[in-house]
Amino acid sequence: MSTHTEPAGTLLVVAKAPVPGRVKTRLTPYFTPQQAAALACAALRDTLDAVLAAPARRRVLCLDGAPGPWLPGGIEVVPQGSGGLDARLAAAFALCDGPALLIGMDTPQVTPELLAEGLDFTGADAWFGPAPDGGFWALGLAEPDPALLLGVPMSVPHTGRVQRLRLTESGRTVRDLPALRDVDTPDDAVRVAARAPGTRFAALHAELCTAVR
Repeated sequence: MSTHTEPAGTLLVVAKAPVPGRVKTRLTPYFTPQQAAALACAALRDTLDAVLAAPARRRVLCLDGAPGPWLPGGIEVVPQGSGGLDARLAAAFALCDGPALLIGMDTPQVTPELLAEGLDFTGADAWFGPAPDGGFWALGLAEPDPALLLGVPMSVPHTGRVQRLRLTESGRTVRDLPALRDVDTPDDAVRVAARAPGTRFAALHAELCTAVR
């Protein structure tokens, strides 16, 4: 009898289609809207590469916008829900009937190994991946409950603290993933590119910075 077990869990990626003027607007005016969108596209492709290489039963892209040629095979695409970011993240977890790890498109330095860690709920009910700006880059739930996200104030310096407290106050055992920096500002882009030199994001960032000079 085979002892092989199928990978458990769902990887959720919440993203915007990389359309100029709609993504990474804080990278302008250092970069043009077209360059900012190209960096967003590179980050998204790097993220999806890591998702495809990680062990998971389902890989779901919750997308605001339309898929494009950047979308690889093997990724299920669903439209994002409506409402604020807390409601949209909650809607993503509502798609899952078992363990799930949710990430964004802003951490091209993420690795398949980190994603696999966040889907291993041995000894944990939840995983929390903090970001230096006070938010979070990853949230994993052994038993997804959309209510855990509803009402959490998003995109403020205490978002991560409130979200993690929500997890612990629910009685869940929470473990932390390493902190990863989101790409929001030109300085973030420099730091992330330096940390992940082998990525599409880093290569494009170097090319664009050379052009800017």
